[in-house]
Amino acid sequence: MTGDDGVQMLWAVGALVLVLSALTARRLSFGTIVRSVLGWIVIAAMLFLIFSHRDELTLLAERAGLGGQSVVGETVRIRQSADGHFYANARINGASVRMLVDSGATITAVSERAARDAGIQPAGGFPILLTTANGQVSAQRGVAETFGIGGLEVRDLSIVTSPSFGETSVVGMNFLSKLGSWRVEGTTLILEPNKR
Repeated sequence: MTGDDGVQMLWAVGALVLVLSALTARRLSFGTIVRSVLGWIVIAAMLFLIFSHRDELTLLAERAGLGGQSVVGETVRIRQSADGHFYANARINGASVRMLVDSGATITAVSERAARDAGIQPAGGFPILLTTANGQVSAQRGVAETFGIGGLEVRDLSIVTSPSFGETSVVGMNFLSKLGSWRVEGTTLILEPNKR
């Protein structure tokens, strides 16, 4: 146990003693005290689970239609997430993928799992080198037959995939430039179709 762990343990024991002494000073029955302590333990456990799994809960909320993406007509509106980024619920060849929208990315980059789920086969040939925020990455080219966000869809979108992406997939400028317009208003990213 480190010094920090010892201090945290001391604070936890002190807090428990404080709560128990406050309950016994009220001259409550033993059963009432036990129920109160168990109630607080359940509340603390629920808060711990919520905070430790907040990313998964956010994803579930988005899948249930409670998240930050809405479609009105052909316009897609995406609310900024707590981490300051915009995440789109995209469809690649019909497969659902949660993707970071990044206007600084030249090309759409897809995790290997997302590419596999969408049935995208690497084009083969030599890998290409990409310069990312984390340095140079070797990637394979591929093509998404269909790529869409809300009602906005394009065909034959070039993508890259690499094990270096981990579970991250990114919507790049090669998709955004095919739209009629895209802009940020306050904390909302607005994607609009090409009116041709």
